[in-house]
Amino acid sequence: MEISEIQVDGYEKVVRCHHESSGLHALIAVHDTTLGPALGGMRMLPYASEDEALFDVLRLSKGMTYKSAVADTGLGGGKSVILGDPKQLKSPELFEAMGSFVDSLGGQYITAEDMNIGIPDLDIVRRKTRYVTGLSRESGSSGNPSPYTASGCVFGLRAVLKEIYGEVDFNGKRILIQGVGAVGGRLAVLLKEEGAQVIICDINEARVDELCSQYGFESVPDETHLDIECDIYTPCARGAGINDDTIPKLRCKAVAGCANNQLLEFSHAKGLLERGILYAPDYVINAGGIINVSVELLPGGYDELVAMQRIGKIEDNLQKVFEISKSQGIPTNEAALELAEQRISAGRSA
Repeated sequence: MEISEIQVDGYEKVVRCHHESSGLHALIAVHDTTLGPALGGMRMLPYASEDEALFDVLRLSKGMTYKSAVADTGLGGGKSVILGDPKQLKSPELFEAMGSFVDSLGGQYITAEDMNIGIPDLDIVRRKTRYVTGLSRESGSSGNPSPYTASGCVFGLRAVLKEIYGEVDFNGKRILIQGVGAVGGRLAVLLKEEGAQVIICDINEARVDELCSQYGFESVPDETHLDIECDIYTPCARGAGINDDTIPKLRCKAVAGCANNQLLEFSHAKGLLERGILYAPDYVINAGGIINVSVELLPGGYDELVAMQRIGKIEDNLQKVFEISKSQGIPTNEAALELAEQRISAGRSA
């Protein structure tokens, strides 16, 4: 196994791994461990080049630093990526090699599931390192994070409703969810239970039909969903959906959903602000999964009650972001960064 370091300004450690016999080519980026060890998921994609994979892992690990700081998880930010087609390259040998790679950092980085990586894959990684979270409940871990991401989004939406309407009342509110996979589908169910009028869409029409049949949701075609007027637009699938093309089309009072990297560019939050649309920064409102996983690392081990209490603080964190935004006259994504930097700075001086 060949492990080598990549020097990147502003990052504590970035390393690559080549393992010839298994075909593993992977990168781990540790952005900041001021508040604790760097936790972030492992993803596997057929990147066109190592440069493309490096861009992704750097961006994601930095995002995890801010996500964990705002969520007050006591963790830092990191990420890992495996280069390759998951349909062709996955093997026990590859994931054992990845486990050894993770272990080589001595706990500076702790992994979890992410795109194209599931619990069975992490079970193999766990053979070679203890620095793995998000395994099955049966193993004493916290299991699939999706339901907790959805629950956290409900808490975040409470803060959004309070900011828009002055009170928390889901009854009759039109909430348009784009993307109803594991997280978005669960969120739709939770919001209907709260009394919201839930409208769903997804590129997977069969999934939409299944949910509408089971729960009676209203649905709209994915390709024209931005034509729909609603109280809150809730993107829960693809990123970069908030951009120069879509911002003028939005017919909502707020954008608040579980998707990562919702803004194509950082400056697009300003475009929402100029239109009078409240934006809930994605890494603040979708932190339920990382908060749930972080509870595994507490001295007493995983406790779902503790996890849900901590996830409930997403509502408070978003309210703080909105307060900073209003008091300083800045977009909410800038306010979220300020809150994260405040907590990281406090950690440095502690």
